[in-house]
Amino acid sequence: MAVQVRYFASLREALGPGESVTIEPGATLGQLREALIARGGRHAEALARGRALRCALDQVMQDETTPVRDGAEVAFFPPVTGG
Repeated sequence: MAVQVRYFASLREALGPGESVTIEPGATLGQLREALIARGGRHAEALARGRALRCALDQVMQDETTPVRDGAEVAFFPPVTGG
């Protein structure tokens, strides 16, 4: 399956605006994150499990157990505070 991954805030600074990624059918958001971490280098550092990150699937906030469908847009970003 092909999905479009977008990065925001500090992730965008580290990894660029986004990329197209191929994952196994039935993969979850967490499995996508793991696949990106497995690339090593900047991906491993920016998406590391110790870092608090939020994710959205087709512009709706989701947790990492959510399955990803072919052609979906996935966004990763750090938690945001406002004031």
